[in-house]
Amino acid sequence: MVANIRSKVNPKLITTLTPMGIWPVSKGSRLNRILTIRWSGQLTDGLFQSALASFVLFSPERAPNAISAALAFAVVLLPYSLIGPYVGIFLDRFSRQRIIRNCNYLRAANLLIIAWLVNSSSTGIVLTLFVLFAFGVNRLILSGLSAGLPLLVKKEELIAANALAVTGGTIWVVIGGGIGIGIKNLLSQNTDADFADAVVILIASLGFLTAALACFRLNKYEIGPLEHEVSAESRGYKEVLEGLMILRSHSDALRGILSIGIQRGGITALTLMALLLERNSFNDPADPDAGLAGFGMALAIAGIGIGLGAIISPYGVIKFGRHRWMRLLMFLCIPPLLIYAAGVNEISMIGSAFLVGLCGQGIKVTNDALVQSKITDGFRGRVFAFYDVAVNAGVVTGAVGAALILPDNGLTAVLPLMVALFYLFSATVLMRRANFAPSAT
Repeated sequence: MVANIRSKVNPKLITTLTPMGIWPVSKGSRLNRILTIRWSGQLTDGLFQSALASFVLFSPERAPNAISAALAFAVVLLPYSLIGPYVGIFLDRFSRQRIIRNCNYLRAANLLIIAWLVNSSSTGIVLTLFVLFAFGVNRLILSGLSAGLPLLVKKEELIAANALAVTGGTIWVVIGGGIGIGIKNLLSQNTDADFADAVVILIASLGFLTAALACFRLNKYEIGPLEHEVSAESRGYKEVLEGLMILRSHSDALRGILSIGIQRGGITALTLMALLLERNSFNDPADPDAGLAGFGMALAIAGIGIGLGAIISPYGVIKFGRHRWMRLLMFLCIPPLLIYAAGVNEISMIGSAFLVGLCGQGIKVTNDALVQSKITDGFRGRVFAFYDVAVNAGVVTGAVGAALILPDNGLTAVLPLMVALFYLFSATVLMRRANFAPSAT
């Protein structure tokens, strides 16, 4: 079977998919430009998110319960749903380089205001609105970078490029979060905790300014849209529907997107559970810094799994094909969750975070390449906007579901069992072999 699959795979693809093949892809000067923008922005985003989490969820005055933690997640994710349908329209009509550059300028300015509000210990609607804006702008940037990536690499290099861009970005978010926690803990020894969080956010503002300046390394239309594919007529939601219709004609890509939405929803639910366990059970609730450190450690371990998932996925694609590989990874998410449910403790939590992160990232980078290879550039921005909305819907559903199931101390076997059941549904129904032609697997 392996030989059969290898015979259908482009020899250049086999070379590109190996770690030795990823390195030459990473050395491409054009790809490096977009990676610099993405990674510097995501490192900075990790700084910002760590400060925001510290201020909202790990403050002695603001001990979270399941509902408040889920609400915090929903607030962060709301812009992804609200602006998602409009994102593709802009990305497929105007210079993506200019959009990404100007959005980074806006993020930098917006964080100055958020830093002032955090230093003032403001937790009301004003802070919420500025946070919503920050994450909404972030969605526009990431969608633009994903839509423009295929214009910088060869088709056979897409999986390797996605492994670098998406997985590297996720790792940089984790690193940025760790740096942010370290800076906050260092400053809070001699200053007020809210002031320390505000300083971290100010540093993040400078990071977003750096990402904006990095955009000058790209030409105006280097990451699209291609000039001959830019529509002069603005048709609003009709364009979004056209993008969806294109995606519906590629059922394997659509099923992959829905599966990733389920997988990411499960990860969100498990993240909320880990937050409550570290904040209220595994550590003294009166010592939120210890809870934040424990939560950060769990995220770091998950980040290592994410990195390994990207490294091994190229081999998996070569051996099994894209669809079979994604299906196998979804099945492999289930056993660690069953072990976690059998004994909820810090070791089983970290072990499941590592393995679910590994499998989830493997599914993500493989499906991203699948979508990018099948959708033409004229629709790619709109398709990835829908991709984001679909995945975000899964994430929000996971957060809400977790809030309904989790006790305030996070100690329950029900949640990991429920996530395991949804993963089983995805693997056996959405990704069942009968849905894909043998030549497509």
